[in-house]
Amino acid sequence: MTDILWSLILSLLSLSLILAFIRLSRGPSLPDRVIALDIAITMVMGIISVYAVQNNQPAFLDVALILALLSFLGTVAFAYYIERRV
Repeated sequence: MTDILWSLILSLLSLSLILAFIRLSRGPSLPDRVIALDIAITMVMGIISVYAVQNNQPAFLDVALILALLSFLGTVAFAYYIERRV
C-alpha cells in the first residue's frame, strides 16, 4: 500500500514539474518565468525529499536544503533587480 502511495506522490510531483517547465517556456514576462523557475525548484526539492524518506537516505535532505537556500537567494536577487530597474 505504501509503495502505491509513494508512486502516486512522485507522479504528482513530476506532473507539476512538467507544468512548471511549460510555464517557464511560455511565460509572457520575466517575472512569470522567474516564478515558474522557483516553483520548478520547489518541486525538485519535493521529489528529492520524498526519495530521501522513501529510501532512508537522510543525506539527500541536505541537498534539498541547499537547493532551497539557493532558490531563495535567486528570488531575492531578482527582486533587487526589479526594484532597481523601475
